[in-house]
Amino acid sequence: MQREPDPHPVVSVPHPDPGSLSGAGLEDLLHVAAARGARQALAEIGLDNGEAREDIRELRSLLAALRLARQTAWQTAVKIVTTAFVLALLAWAGIKLKLLG
Repeated sequence: MQREPDPHPVVSVPHPDPGSLSGAGLEDLLHVAAARGARQALAEIGLDNGEAREDIRELRSLLAALRLARQTAWQTAVKIVTTAFVLALLAWAGIKLKLLG
């Protein structure tokens, strides 16, 4: 399997003398590096296009729907078990009181 060329290749920048970087210069350098790293990470997982925000929104919506369906299924199961128990209790009481047969 051939790998596609990196759309955001890492560019080697000559390193200045660490003692010559001021606090603001170091902060700017870190900011640029972090932004470049974030863009590269998003590109690696396929979220570097303009539709990424909508894709994430759709995934969150799908997860919310899945959670709701799971919750509803549990509620339905509990209602069925409870109803079956109450019906069995009523049938037992009816037999003991000779109302049923």
